[in-house]
Amino acid sequence: MKSCLIVDDSKVIRMVAKKILHELSFKTEEAEDGAAALEACKRAMPDAVLLDWNMPVMNGIEFLRAMRQLPGGDHPIVVFCTTENDIEHIQEAITAGANEYIMKPFDSEILQAKFSQVGLL
Repeated sequence: MKSCLIVDDSKVIRMVAKKILHELSFKTEEAEDGAAALEACKRAMPDAVLLDWNMPVMNGIEFLRAMRQLPGGDHPIVVFCTTENDIEHIQEAITAGANEYIMKPFDSEILQAKFSQVGLL
């Protein structure tokens, strides 16, 4: 069973993502900010990360750059899931090591399509 770390400061978003990912047969772990997510990755590197941009403590882009520096940090497929939809944010995310980018709000169909595109399903 593949694992996905859901990183978002919104409990509701984490709940929705968790429900969808469980339906897609993923084991999930949650983190409310980038710093908590980094600690989770140090314990066990996930197969995938569903990542918000705007969070307290450490934002998504800072987390992504830090995670990619960890041993095995090049392994997870990272899908940004955010309200930031301008080309500058998307380019910055891809440059930092994101594999895909989806907009909030999302649904099961969108998540499934993106996870299929990046080879997780």
